[in-house]
Amino acid sequence: MAKVPPSLLPGPNLIKNFEQVLEEADIGKALLNSLIVSSSITIGTVLCCTLAGFAFAKLKFKGRNALLTLTIGTMMIPPQLGVIPLFMLIAELQWVNQLQAVILPGLVSAFGVFFMRQYLVQSLPDELIEAARVDGASTARIFWSIVIPIARPGMAVLGMLTFMTAWNDFFWPIIALSSQEPTVQVALRQLGGGYVNDQSVIMAGTLLGTLPVLLVFGLLGRQIVGGIMQGAVKG
Repeated sequence: MAKVPPSLLPGPNLIKNFEQVLEEADIGKALLNSLIVSSSITIGTVLCCTLAGFAFAKLKFKGRNALLTLTIGTMMIPPQLGVIPLFMLIAELQWVNQLQAVILPGLVSAFGVFFMRQYLVQSLPDELIEAARVDGASTARIFWSIVIPIARPGMAVLGMLTFMTAWNDFFWPIIALSSQEPTVQVALRQLGGGYVNDQSVIMAGTLLGTLPVLLVFGLLGRQIVGGIMQGAVKG
């Protein structure tokens, strides 16, 4: 780390550091737990936020603007203020140290709703919805057959951001989960302990925890381009 100029290749102890990571922390279980949590949150957020964004963007109902303002207003509240009542709720439900305690609070986000609303306002023509209604399509059919194909690029971006946020989240998982049921960020906290932290082991664990994020980023990056091509609306 202190070498000048810095080395671009890993040192000779990389494999040994990986082995030490597996000994000090249950990184395999942590990776699986993080994959379950992040994937569930991503799927739930993308679907719920796309539904809500479509409703706020194109459907007319009483109190639409007030509800949208209230949704955006929740973004101004620091999440730390809700930790105590949220923990009391999951304790009442007996979900402490269970993955659903981390998954359910993150299944929808105000940012995601606002993001998808703004995307659909610009990308989804009103004439397309009116034509579908003339053909007898219901709102649900319009959503699945018209909105989803058009919204794919925005959904891919939101999914990528949500997955990375959920994967890197440390604050709430360290409260709701224990070391017996950790996510990656909670497991990394156990590495390199002692009077002097072993930075090489910590960096090796961080590398293992970063590889799945890079893989998802690469996959969804291609989906963004594919969604733009397939979801384009020609005038």
